[in-house]
Amino acid sequence: MTTVRTRIAPSPTGDPHVGTAYVALFNLCFARQHGGQFILRIEDTDRQRSTAESEHMILDSLRWLGLEWDEGPDVGGPHGPYRQSERGDIYARHAQQLLDAGHAFKCYRTSEELNELRESRKAEGVHGALKPKDLVLPQEEIERRETEGWPYVIRMKVPEEGVCVIEDMLRGSIEVDWTQVDAQILLKSDGMPTYHMANVVDDHLMGITHVLRGEEWINSAPKHRLLYEYFDWQMPALCHLPLLRNPDKTKLSKRKNPTSINYYRRMGFLPQALTNYLGRMGWSMPDEREKFSLEEMMTHFDIQRVSLGGPVFDLEKLTWLNGLYIREDLDDKGLLHALREWAFNEEYVSQILPQVRPRIETLSDVAPLAGHFFSGMPTIDEHSFDSVSLEREKLLKLLQFLVWRLERVSPWDKDSLLPEVKQLGDYFELKMKAFLAPVFIAITGSTTSTSVMDAMVILGSDMTRARLRHAIMVLGGISKKQTKAFEKAFRELE
Repeated sequence: MTTVRTRIAPSPTGDPHVGTAYVALFNLCFARQHGGQFILRIEDTDRQRSTAESEHMILDSLRWLGLEWDEGPDVGGPHGPYRQSERGDIYARHAQQLLDAGHAFKCYRTSEELNELRESRKAEGVHGALKPKDLVLPQEEIERRETEGWPYVIRMKVPEEGVCVIEDMLRGSIEVDWTQVDAQILLKSDGMPTYHMANVVDDHLMGITHVLRGEEWINSAPKHRLLYEYFDWQMPALCHLPLLRNPDKTKLSKRKNPTSINYYRRMGFLPQALTNYLGRMGWSMPDEREKFSLEEMMTHFDIQRVSLGGPVFDLEKLTWLNGLYIREDLDDKGLLHALREWAFNEEYVSQILPQVRPRIETLSDVAPLAGHFFSGMPTIDEHSFDSVSLEREKLLKLLQFLVWRLERVSPWDKDSLLPEVKQLGDYFELKMKAFLAPVFIAITGSTTSTSVMDAMVILGSDMTRARLRHAIMVLGGISKKQTKAFEKAFRELE
């Protein structure tokens, strides 16, 4: 009998997302319910955006939630390496196999040519995906570019017509028209694979039997199925889980909801409460009870109990459940331990002490000075910004631009933050002190406290951006019209 093997394959390109934890949880529970194994693989083929810092945060946050894997980059296993950046020769070998069999081709098209091709097709009213016949150059041109050493990508050949039927564990048969499936790039010009190539090769070589992933991958399933056919491999069973939603039913996004696990950790949510809540996303226990442990979920897990309606990630409901855990599961000793784990520990407090030491004369001065390090959202309203001499629209623009700039800062340290702040200060024609005045209030909730730049570093990227977004909402928010104007101006700033 085949051993069930599932996997999660996060990309280390940012903060650890609750959606990653949600998919990891369901993969873990499915594997355990069948006495199988759960594998963690790092998808770090995006050389520009992937960082070791992000990988560490992903592993640390998943482990904090109690989600343990049997094989992975940190624990090893018989199918390593478990980082895709270390498996380049494997992908190159398989890409060559596809070329030799006539299932793939080298594409020498430049990005400018591709843009022109798409624009001309659009003008002609052609909306289908790009096929090999659209992309292949005349043979003499291919030979010229090859001789001159032009960069190329390797693309897969796909059918031009017909329907691909995908079997899904929850949804039954799904039909996708081949006209909507493009000649997918398998190997990029830098030799690194795309998700599609690496995903199929790794899943096969690592013996993955069931792929539980988000429903956004449904349209990619035909490409994956075709690759399995080209390699003459058995395709794993597919299960496309419903996407997490904002309360307004849109896809869960950091623009409308905190999405980073680090944020919930910093806010003081208990890991068992967050794991429990993620388990309630589209799934329910046989007795329908709201509160259950990870062990109970693994014992009773049944994939057929997953509801396809988009589960709403409701912060108020999560907060209620977290309060239930604090009151029902933690006695005084347990609560004290949780507080120490959360923020009152030596590692965290030692970062704060250098900030308050020069500013205190009695120990009781510490609380008002350092309170923002031990709280969630600051208690502010629009009048908190009365001392800031900026008109409302410019103030909102400043805070929003800073949020957008901070989304790409890595590593999260003072040396990386300062250039972003300085450049925005120049853009808004403000001296550093004037630029940071509203940021100070948004981050610390006060006009007088510890250094705001140091506070941002200590609080971390997630809490920093969440507080800036909170300030924007307190100031009345940004309309759709303003958002479009801000986005246009921000792109020009780039």
